Amino acid sequence: MSLIAELKRRNVIRMAGLYGVGAWLIVQVSGTVLPMFGAPDWLPRSIVILIAIGFVPTLIFSWVFELTPDGIKRDAEVKPQESIAPQTARRMDRMIIVVLVLALGYFGFDKFVLEPRREAAMLAASTNSAQRNAATTDSSGAHAIPTDHSIAVLPFLNMSSDKEQDYFSDGLSEELLNQLAQIPQLRVIARTSSFSFKGKEVDVATIARTLNVANILEGSVRKSGNTLRITAQLIRAADSSHLWSQTYDRDMNDIFKVQDEISREVVAALKLQLLPGDMPGNTQRTHDPAAYEQYLLGVDVERPGGRPALEAALASFERAIAIDPGYANAYADLAIAQASMADFAETPAQRETAIDQALASADKAIALAPDLPDGYVARGNIRHRLRWDWQGSQADFAKAMALDPNNVWTLSNYGPVLFSLGRREEGIAVLRKAAAADPLSDNAWAVLGRLLNGAGANAEAKQAFSRALELTPRHYWANFLLGNILLAEGKTDLAMAHYQLAPDFFRTTGTAMTEFTRGNEAASKQALATMEREYAIGFAFQIAQVYAWRGEKTQAFAWLDRSYALHDGGLVRLPWDPAMNPLRDDPRFAALIKKMGFPK
Repeated sequence: MSLIAELKRRNVIRMAGLYGVGAWLIVQVSGTVLPMFGAPDWLPRSIVILIAIGFVPTLIFSWVFELTPDGIKRDAEVKPQESIAPQTARRMDRMIIVVLVLALGYFGFDKFVLEPRREAAMLAASTNSAQRNAATTDSSGAHAIPTDHSIAVLPFLNMSSDKEQDYFSDGLSEELLNQLAQIPQLRVIARTSSFSFKGKEVDVATIARTLNVANILEGSVRKSGNTLRITAQLIRAADSSHLWSQTYDRDMNDIFKVQDEISREVVAALKLQLLPGDMPGNTQRTHDPAAYEQYLLGVDVERPGGRPALEAALASFERAIAIDPGYANAYADLAIAQASMADFAETPAQRETAIDQALASADKAIALAPDLPDGYVARGNIRHRLRWDWQGSQADFAKAMALDPNNVWTLSNYGPVLFSLGRREEGIAVLRKAAAADPLSDNAWAVLGRLLNGAGANAEAKQAFSRALELTPRHYWANFLLGNILLAEGKTDLAMAHYQLAPDFFRTTGTAMTEFTRGNEAASKQALATMEREYAIGFAFQIAQVYAWRGEKTQAFAWLDRSYALHDGGLVRLPWDPAMNPLRDDPRFAALIKKMGFPK
């Protein structure tokens, strides 16, 4: 008799099918029910392990014993008439097949129908929650009352036939916001928060209440060739009355004049008493509308991040500069994009070239417009992250803060600089100010969380990361750093869930650490090998982090040395990043801190 036939006769194959179906049901039920009762992460995992361990003994048991009408007997003792009747066996086989089909159907329905719906509902609920809760408190946590001189500039509607012209209407709105933000007497909500309502059916009163402002500026733009029709209206939120409205029919050459006119009309309608010299002009240092349009396109395509977006942005900024070689704003944004591209360099030499090009572009922006903060922010950021010029970076940000002390982008970059200088409380305070000025900014909350995590305030850091994730569920830094905190707390499943929402380089880093913690050495090494093969140039610091987590200090320091040679931006966090905690008692760590010249 063949082995297969004997396995069938002894019901081993049938038992394997029943065991598989039962195991699947147990795993599904436990995965759904146990979290409802606050069960620890290890309990569902333990159930899976026990089921796996029990599979082989179950098959052995079914080989040795058989179920008969008189109970369980050893196979050798069972008489032919006591075996399960063929008809009963066939019913059992059909039951196994039906349950398997239902299980597969449920799995497919859950994966491809219910899961997307859950994610969409979660995103909508979390965004609505963030909009309800953000911006309603001042820096002390008390509910703030909006003053009459507070305003949010909503993204102007694109009324053009070409819906890809959104970048132009958004850019016009952002420029108005930037101009108004320069007026000391006026509180202006930053871009991320104002633009978070784009495409949503939300009434003016709700927006004003969410952003804690008394006034809303909104409008529309219709662009056809070189012709523009811009409509703007200023609304008082308390009673939805129109304080001012105007329609402008102009050509593209007048775009900057129109922006200046709208700003002046808003100031007049709000009855702000300004001296003639206090009225800010246009922040764009170009008079060429074609260059301006290329600049707006570059800013728009860069927002998603990643290599393709950066490459498209670089091309647009370079076209803007080709049209107007004196365009300082374009040089500043070009510098930031070039610095970001350094992380995707294929060789160390290419990385160094990208950093040098970024610094040269920032220098050019400053030389062209010494009174424009953008160039100082770009250069200060590069000096800090990629050249470790602590004092030079501090000087750049001090200048940018003097020129525009309320700019959220400046504040979000200045906080980490202060942290690197050892002025941690000041750095956190600067980020709190950024989050208050732009309460729906995922970036402001994520950077605040990073600094709080570095200061050891993990409970508050988790709150900041959670706020960032309410706004952007796939925010790369928030997911990665929150995953690090949860992993350190032993919550491996929750940590892995956040790592899975991060980009590939962060997801692979988190996987290598989590699988090591779980005891899956092969999976950990496989993820680490992927890091070393694909991300050795731009993410050497993360590879060092994995080795540190694994307790392999020699390899960790080897990759930190490589990070130093590559000017890896992660090294600015070396003195305070919790990822480096396993290395702090090693003399090599203190030597590297000294080598980098961190201020004492």
